[in-house]
Amino acid sequence: MNLYLVQHAEAKRKEEDPDRPLSEKGWADIRKVAAYIADHIDIKVSAITHSRKTRARQTAEALAEYLKPPKGIQEAEGLEPLAEPSVWADRLAGIKEDTMLVGHLPHLVKLSAYLLSHDENKKILNFSMGGIVCLGRDESGDWSVRWMIIPEILK
Repeated sequence: MNLYLVQHAEAKRKEEDPDRPLSEKGWADIRKVAAYIADHIDIKVSAITHSRKTRARQTAEALAEYLKPPKGIQEAEGLEPLAEPSVWADRLAGIKEDTMLVGHLPHLVKLSAYLLSHDENKKILNFSMGGIVCLGRDESGDWSVRWMIIPEILK
């Protein structure tokens, strides 16, 4: 199973817009990443799951434009910035199909640390706005890092 963890793309500052939609740079970055993965990586997910926040939903929408998941995008609890990582770790234990989650920091850092080391407080990965980290789970249930793509490395 592959787990794709996506930090939402750059959003407008709260002072600019309290709803914090994606900035122009955020839209450009996530479309660049989405186009790259659609052309170079065979990602097949049935849906893209995101937090309730506008910036995560818009990031998921941009990814869905390119990846065309059959069930589209869906909102889920437990992906908020301060959500408990064990909630999604427990959910993922029962999922066999590849999954894409769009969320926030520090939750994604804590969730990835929890999956990789069973210690949410160990900072193992740095995330980048609009970036994707692919974790893989083997037959024994162990997780490892497979790859990472961030907007800054793409032209």
